[in-house]
Amino acid sequence: MIYFVATPIGNLQDITLRALETLKEADIVFCEDTRHTLKLLTAFGIKKPLKSCHKFNEREAAEKMISLSREGKKVAVVSDAGMPVISDPGREVCRILKEEGESYTVLPGANAALCALVLSAFPADRFTFLGFLPEKKAERESMLLPHAASPETLIFHVAPQDFDETVSYLFSILGDRRACAVKEITKIHESSAEFSLKEGLGGEKRGEYVLLVEGAKAENPLNSLPVREHVLHYMAQGLEKKEALKRTARDRGVSKSEIYAQTIDL
Repeated sequence: MIYFVATPIGNLQDITLRALETLKEADIVFCEDTRHTLKLLTAFGIKKPLKSCHKFNEREAAEKMISLSREGKKVAVVSDAGMPVISDPGREVCRILKEEGESYTVLPGANAALCALVLSAFPADRFTFLGFLPEKKAERESMLLPHAASPETLIFHVAPQDFDETVSYLFSILGDRRACAVKEITKIHESSAEFSLKEGLGGEKRGEYVLLVEGAKAENPLNSLPVREHVLHYMAQGLEKKEALKRTARDRGVSKSEIYAQTIDL
């Protein structure tokens, strides 16, 4: 049997009892980086043969997994942190296992994107995980443009050296929106910083980031009216002018004084 095992994304205590049991019983562990996984296993007193499974050898690794599984061996698959396959190696392995009719299962556990979504306090009823943006501009646009008008929260993974450039690019495509940078999840210096895409996030960038961007706001049909008619609409519903101005300003995303200047004679 083949087991895809989620591992901690920072705090080692987040490993599950089932994950530890599976790693202890495994005959071999396939991993993204053998050096990284060796440290994880050593921390829990586990000694196992390790074999690499990275984006350049997934087919070879998958064939070896299938061979071992059919011999009755117990095979564990891990990435450096979090859930294998999710922005990590393993997608090609899963595809080959499916094609070959080989059974496999997954052990749930830590996931950076979902933890960051909770820490951001952004809407979580609907969200879209996009992972790392492609390097090529055409591929970036192809990935991002279909989501530009979506109301769902967008979630990205961003390396520290790419953070400012990524924020600038997102602003150019999505316009100004609330964003939140989450890093060091489950660690001592865990942080969640809200900012706007237009202004960016100041300070030196260190550590891997999960970047969340609020979804597109649904266009209010009242915004297509002239400002005076927009205010009059609310006043006709019985609201005082002050409250009508406030609601109109909120609808249009502008200051109340700007609305007042256009309706001073009402």
